Amino acid sequence: MKKNIRPKLYTLSTCMHCRATKRFLKEHGIEYDFVDVDKLDGREKEEVLSEVKSISGGVRFPTIVIGSKVIVGFYEDKLKKALGI
Repeated sequence: MKKNIRPKLYTLSTCMHCRATKRFLKEHGIEYDFVDVDKLDGREKEEVLSEVKSISGGVRFPTIVIGSKVIVGFYEDKLKKALGI
């Protein structure tokens, strides 16, 4: 794995692809930060949705940020490449 890369995930608690992404990272021993956007309220939710839109060009989940790379959706091959595993 590339050093000092801690993925940040924007997810929904009910999204199967979001859960698959978290499971994949856990299975590979990769620590990550995440926000379940659907569990936020009010202004905080609006701010995070705006952040997701600016990062990915839309509001889609999961949105995964790994260093300067952004991956939208659960794609093992893209995750492996971005993480260097």
